[in-house]
Amino acid sequence: MDLDLHVWRFDWALPSSTMGARVGDLARRAEGIGVRTLSFMDHYFQMDAMAPATDPMLEGYTALGFVAGLTDSLRLRLLVTGVTYRHPGLLAKIVTTLDVLSAGRAELGIGAAWYEREHRGLGVGFPPTAERFERLEEAIQICLQMWSDDDGPYRGVHYQLDETLCHPGPVSAPRPRIMIGGGGERKTLRLVASYADACNIIAPPSELAHKIDVLRRHCDAVGRDVGEIEVTTMLRDLGPDPTPDDILRSAEAFARLGVATLVTSPVGDDPAALLEATFGPAIDRLAAIEPVAL
Repeated sequence: MDLDLHVWRFDWALPSSTMGARVGDLARRAEGIGVRTLSFMDHYFQMDAMAPATDPMLEGYTALGFVAGLTDSLRLRLLVTGVTYRHPGLLAKIVTTLDVLSAGRAELGIGAAWYEREHRGLGVGFPPTAERFERLEEAIQICLQMWSDDDGPYRGVHYQLDETLCHPGPVSAPRPRIMIGGGGERKTLRLVASYADACNIIAPPSELAHKIDVLRRHCDAVGRDVGEIEVTTMLRDLGPDPTPDDILRSAEAFARLGVATLVTSPVGDDPAALLEATFGPAIDRLAAIEPVAL
C-alpha cells in the first residue's frame, strides 16, 4: 500500500517570506520517508467550512512546479482541479508542462468543483451542478485528445477547439494519469469507470465498501475491469498520537476493501515533523500491505 501526502493548509508556513522554504522542506522530507505523491488543493480561497477563507492559499500548479524543481521522485497532482477554474485546453497544457519539466511525474486530478464563494469572489463562472459535470466530461476528453496523436478539432456542447495542439507532448507514457475526485454514485463514479486511472473517495470503510461496489457496477456497464482503477482514500480519525500499529490497523481495514493508497494530511505548526514522527516508523510495514484485488 502506498502513502500520499495532501497539503490543504499553509498557515503553518507563514510569514510569506518563509513560505517557499517551508513548503520545499515539507516536500523534501516527505520524499525522504517514502511518500509517493504530494498533492495540493485547487482553490482560490481557503475552504470556509474548515478554516477562515482569508487563510493563506497558494495557486496549485505554480506550487507544484516549485516542488518539482526541489524533488526527484515525488509524483505531483492537485486534489483536485476544479473543472471551472481553467479552460480545458490550458489545463492540458499546464499539466503537460509540469510533466515534461518533472520528467514524467505529473498527474491530472480533476473534479466538478463546488466552492461557490470563491467563484463569485473572483468573478469565475459557476454553472449549475449538471452543467459542471457535463463540462468535467468534456474537459477530460479534451485532455485525452491533446495527449494523443490527434491534433484536430474538438467539438463539444460547452467547448469548441479548432486545434488540439500540445507540443511537446507528455513524458509520462502513454499520458499523465487521471484521478477523478469524489464519490457521487450516479455521475462521478460513472466518469471514473469511463475515464480515470484512479479515484479518491473520502469515506469510512463501511461506506467505502458500498462506493466501490457502485464503481464496480459502472465498470461492468462500460466493459471495463474495475481492477484497472487505483482506489485512494483519506486516512482520518486516527486519534491523538497514533502509533504505527494504529496506522497499520486502519490501513489493513481499507486494504481488505481494495484500497491501494492512503492519503494523509498532517496539520499543525510543523507538518513535516509530524509526518516523519507518525508515518516514518510505519511506512515500510505499510508498503508491505497488499490490497485485495477488486
